[in-house]
Amino acid sequence: MLPPKPNLLTRLSVVHRRAITSSSLHQTPPLSLAADKCRSMDQLKQIHAQMITTAQIHDAFAASRLINFSALSDSGDLTYALKLFANIPAPNTFIWNTLIRAHATSSNPSAGLHLYSEMRRRAAAPGKHTFPFVLKACANSQSAKCAEQIHAHVLKFGLDCDSHVANGLIRAYSVTCLMRNARKVFDEMRERNVGVWTTIICGYAQNNSAEEAISLFSAIVSEGFEPSGVVLASVLSACAQSSCSSLGKEIHAYINEKGVEMNVILGTALINMYAKNGELIEARRIFDGLRERNVATWNAMICGLALHGRASEAIDMFVEMGRGRERVRPNGITLLGVLCACCHAGMVDFGREVFYSMERVYGVEPNLRHYGCMVDLLGRGGRILEAEGLIRGMRWEADVAIWGSLLSGCRSWGDIEAAERVVGVIQGLDPTNHGVHVVLSNMYAEAGRWEDVESRRKVIKEGSLNKTAGWSAIAGDGITRRPMFSANLHN
Repeated sequence: MLPPKPNLLTRLSVVHRRAITSSSLHQTPPLSLAADKCRSMDQLKQIHAQMITTAQIHDAFAASRLINFSALSDSGDLTYALKLFANIPAPNTFIWNTLIRAHATSSNPSAGLHLYSEMRRRAAAPGKHTFPFVLKACANSQSAKCAEQIHAHVLKFGLDCDSHVANGLIRAYSVTCLMRNARKVFDEMRERNVGVWTTIICGYAQNNSAEEAISLFSAIVSEGFEPSGVVLASVLSACAQSSCSSLGKEIHAYINEKGVEMNVILGTALINMYAKNGELIEARRIFDGLRERNVATWNAMICGLALHGRASEAIDMFVEMGRGRERVRPNGITLLGVLCACCHAGMVDFGREVFYSMERVYGVEPNLRHYGCMVDLLGRGGRILEAEGLIRGMRWEADVAIWGSLLSGCRSWGDIEAAERVVGVIQGLDPTNHGVHVVLSNMYAEAGRWEDVESRRKVIKEGSLNKTAGWSAIAGDGITRRPMFSANLHN
């Protein structure tokens, strides 16, 4: 019978005794090396105890290995890491960086910013590895003010030319919607790598600045960089925003020619681009061909179908979404798409069922957009009083757009009494609104109430009301374009 295996603490004691007899004073303490090989916090605590008994815990490197595992490993414990940190009189930069990094990606990223503030208060100098983690904390806490303050520190320490730091700045400004600052950092860089190009293009796409994203994509291709799947997905998103399907098709051809992996992110971006541009057959072909599909993939198809009036197909896909082997759980965007489809099809009862089951069945709390869609659906279906009650029962104050949607329903069904109440509310929110008086005047005219028509027109003429200017737009592909990138994309 074999003897039982010694536990980790016993094995470490043997290792330590051997190390004392055979190692020089300049060798790395063996217990700190063992900390890097831990698989659980229980093992780490055994090493910590051994370090205390052998006085190795006072070595900054040894302590940093304990904190690194506790803060960053999948089985770690950030609270334990902070307790270790509290007992270190003079933490080195590596320890500060480790804890800032851990907090930046945690559920409380602002704690990483507080750590950086404490680091500076204790006169510890940040380095080029510190700022990317601090800037990630700025981005994840969506603090524009902090991003600008950290930018000033970057300049003070002369690290604005470092590509990793610059990339962190661009990402932080992108997330906090300060694209003018991100762009300034980008333009001032002497050398730009693919990562920096990717961040700035994705930032413009995420901030609905489609033309800028497409323009920079043209530049990266002309400079000879091969765009990554992330860049291609971002530009496809920009193409969907700007109705530029010609470029989207070029990118699709490039993906096929270069053999770029059609993963779920890239596939979803293609589906979204084709669906928003009305090419629903091609969108469905890509959808059916994907090996993996997530909720965003389903949303792209459902919302695309709803947008183009294919309501029954959108609702069929919604039903299919919860069946079969995938059984994808819908989110708020899915349900908004379904409600929009119900509006197009006039499916009031189905829409009501979906809306009132959002929290109970799907765990999604309706937001203003869901309420606005439901008001539109009820108004179109002639359920004016129900729609009005829904608005008045909201926990937010309804805006002019939602009341205007109800007013449209009142006009469709000739409900002048309700329309007068709605106009009164809108006047309270926007006293200079011109359009509501025109709607009510037209309703009086249709009912033959000419005295009321005259009275309302007098209000329009004499009051200081704002008339909304008319405007028009031409879809991107309504303008003749030359292929923007074909010469470079297909080389």
